[in-house]
Amino acid sequence: MALHSLTSVTIGVPNTDETAAYYADFGLDPLPDGWFATRDGGAQLRIVPAPTRRLLDLCVGADDIDDLRRIEAALRRMDIASAWVDGGLTAVEPATGVRVTVRTAPRLSQAPVAPVASNGPGRFDRVGARAPGVLRTNPVRPRKLGHAVLGTTDFAATTSFFTDGLGFLPSDYIRDEGAFLRCSTDHHNVLVLRAPVAFLHHTSWQVDDIDEVGRGASAMLEADPNRHVWGLGRHHAGSNFFWYLKDPAGNFSEYYADMDCVVEDQLWTPETFQGAQGLFNWGPPPPASFLRPEDLAALMTGSHSS
Repeated sequence: MALHSLTSVTIGVPNTDETAAYYADFGLDPLPDGWFATRDGGAQLRIVPAPTRRLLDLCVGADDIDDLRRIEAALRRMDIASAWVDGGLTAVEPATGVRVTVRTAPRLSQAPVAPVASNGPGRFDRVGARAPGVLRTNPVRPRKLGHAVLGTTDFAATTSFFTDGLGFLPSDYIRDEGAFLRCSTDHHNVLVLRAPVAFLHHTSWQVDDIDEVGRGASAMLEADPNRHVWGLGRHHAGSNFFWYLKDPAGNFSEYYADMDCVVEDQLWTPETFQGAQGLFNWGPPPPASFLRPEDLAALMTGSHSS
C-alpha cells in the first residue's frame, strides 16, 4: 500500500480551553499552537476554535511523490478538485467538508513492547509476583492516533472518496451503516458511518494493553465521572479492547489496545456484520448516546441554518 499512516487530525470546538485540558488529562502532551503529541507519533491532534464541534482536517502519510500524483489523478477522474499546499495534496471530501491532506512522510516505527507474562489453566508464566498491570502507577500516555470515525449524509460518496480517490482499503463493513477503511496495517484508520448530519463521532488512541485501557479510563473518570460513555469491552470488527469517554465539546475519545493487523492485503477478506456484532463482541451494551450522540439535533439545526 502506498499510504502508510493516519498522521493527524484537527478538531474545531467552541470551548478550546476546556477541551485542551481534557486531552492533556487523557495523556496527550500539549504543544504550541493547539497541538498535542502522542508518545510515538508526535504531533497528532490539534484543537482550534469553531462555532460547533467538527472534524476539520485529517492528514495521511504516503511513501513518495508518485503516490500523491496517483491520488491527484484519481480525484480528477471523480471530478473532485485538489491542490498542492505546503508540499502536500489537499482535497475536501464533498459530503462532510472535511479537508484531507496527503503528504510524503517517514513510516512510523514503534519500538516493540514486551508482552506481559500471564497465567492460565496449567500455564504459569508469572510465578511469585503480582501482575505488572496492578503495579503500574505512571499516568497512561497514548502511543499513537489510531483512527477517526466520521458521520456522513452521503455514505457512498464519502466511502468512495477515501477508497477510489485516496486509496484506502476496506477491512470490514457494518451492513448499510459503516465502512472500516485502512491506510496502514491497522484494521481501520477511518470508519465512515451513515448519519443524518456530518459530524465527528470519535478519535481513537492506542495504548499498550488492556490494563492501560482500564487504568487510563479509570483515571479520567476519577477526575470527572460524567466523562464516561461506554466500556470496558471488546469490538468484533478490529478485535480491539475499548473504553470511550466524552470531551467537553461532545466528541468521544477512545483508548484502545490489541487491534487487528493487516500486513498482507491479499490475505484479508472483508466481512459484513450487522446488529450487535457490528458494534462489539463482549462488554456492556452501548448506550443510546453512543449510537446517536445527544447533540446531533443541535448539529443538524446548525448545519441547516448555515
